[in-house]
Amino acid sequence: MRTYQQVLDFLYSQLPMFQRTGAAAYKDNLDNTIRLDEMFDHPHRSFKTIHVAGTNGKGSVSHMLASILQEAGYKTGLYTSPHLKDFRERIRVNGEMITEEAVVRFTDLFQAKNELEKIEPSFFELTVSMAFDYFRSMNVDVAVIEVGLGGRLDSTNIITPEVSVITNISFDHMALLGDTLPKIAAEKAGIIKKDVPVVVGETAPETRIVFEQFAEKVQARLAFADQEYLTDYSMLTVDGKQSLNIRKNDQLIYSDLKLDLLGIYQRHNVPTVLKVIDLLNEKGWNLSESIIRKGLLNVIQNTGLLGRWQIIGHNPLVVCDTGHNQAGIKLVVEQINQTAWKALHIVIGMVSDKDQDKVLALLPTNAKYYFTKASIPRAAEPEVLAAKAERFGLSGDCYPTVRQALSVALANAGENDLVFVGGSTFVVAEIL
Repeated sequence: MRTYQQVLDFLYSQLPMFQRTGAAAYKDNLDNTIRLDEMFDHPHRSFKTIHVAGTNGKGSVSHMLASILQEAGYKTGLYTSPHLKDFRERIRVNGEMITEEAVVRFTDLFQAKNELEKIEPSFFELTVSMAFDYFRSMNVDVAVIEVGLGGRLDSTNIITPEVSVITNISFDHMALLGDTLPKIAAEKAGIIKKDVPVVVGETAPETRIVFEQFAEKVQARLAFADQEYLTDYSMLTVDGKQSLNIRKNDQLIYSDLKLDLLGIYQRHNVPTVLKVIDLLNEKGWNLSESIIRKGLLNVIQNTGLLGRWQIIGHNPLVVCDTGHNQAGIKLVVEQINQTAWKALHIVIGMVSDKDQDKVLALLPTNAKYYFTKASIPRAAEPEVLAAKAERFGLSGDCYPTVRQALSVALANAGENDLVFVGGSTFVVAEIL
């Protein structure tokens, strides 16, 4: 049997991986996924699922749902991507990462079985298959499954869930998903299944009709969470939590609902979670208010979620966030503006296949920038990013590594300053 490190080397170097190489690793069909599912005797049929898609917020919503289900006593699987520190973050059961031994065992078994089949899966296709097989072996009651990219052609889209969830739609991965919001919405709507209720987190005029048409076609009950639930206000508490007041149909139903995720953008995600819980309760899941409160209070502890307005240092305040597209960065900038600081330092790197101009146009001009790159082939060169940023009034210096950029930022920052690290999931991964 190979070592865990040898297996990781195989997964990273021998299989096409979107996170590293981009569109070259994207498959425009589910053929490999279906063949892998047959190879391992359809493991996803052994447990209930909740399917979560969307442009932004799907990771947070997935982790919040998993935390609530765990607090209710359900043995809960959680599949998310990408990982930040450890490959095994992608596959968890009750918050515990898949074991190294299980990763090795599955990969060796796949290669043994594949002697005859000769499937050539992508990294993501094989990882999804690994997750489903592991969840079956662990006898989970339910698994929360986060879509990797899009929805219709995503490898996770062989499940028939209890509830389908689409958090929101904004511009991202346009080369693969389409260059208009309705086109992107149609790809996300591909997870809507016959007779399976679907929750859309945020209503937008351009995309609402897309979801209505998809849902009507397969007779899926459709709910827009923000048409029922509203976060009245949110504030940070002295004990380091976020407190929210939530209204449902104009009536206050949750006062001082505490969340251990500090990003103000979670005020958009919590209503989506609550609407999903409503639908699960209608199906008999018995998720009470006290369980919901415990679940939201302990998301990080229960699920290990990282990188969402995560404070990693004080004096100066150092924060990282994985927001990386136009909609995500807009909310990050809003939070930066609501945070107290004397001077602002931004360590930023982006990938080359993103619409960098739309992100750079949103960033504050009153900051010192440290342009850098994550150690992946998709990363944009710092000098290229800096040249584009200059057109938007953003100035700073270039650094070859994220660590070096952060080190200089920390050396320059006073104790009352804010150092923000972001622009890409992979930049955040390198400092956690």
